[in-house]
Amino acid sequence: MTPRASKPGITVDTDGTLKVRLRSPPVEGAANEELITVLAEAFGLPRRAVTIAGGVHARTKRVVLEGIEEQRAAALMATFAG
Repeated sequence: MTPRASKPGITVDTDGTLKVRLRSPPVEGAANEELITVLAEAFGLPRRAVTIAGGVHARTKRVVLEGIEEQRAAALMATFAG
């Protein structure tokens, strides 16, 4: 996660992890809230289906997406790589 980015967006890093650029600053949970919203929209899920499972106060986070099949998530991630 990259807070305070000039251009928001999602890309896939060379190791297969998502790299999410956000406009919000990492203050009072603003960037975490934006991250949840961005991922929910990108994967077609409700906000309640996206949970930060680890790294709440860190730049690197572990996120759980509920209600999406692995194949669909992988296909969507492939679109971020292009």
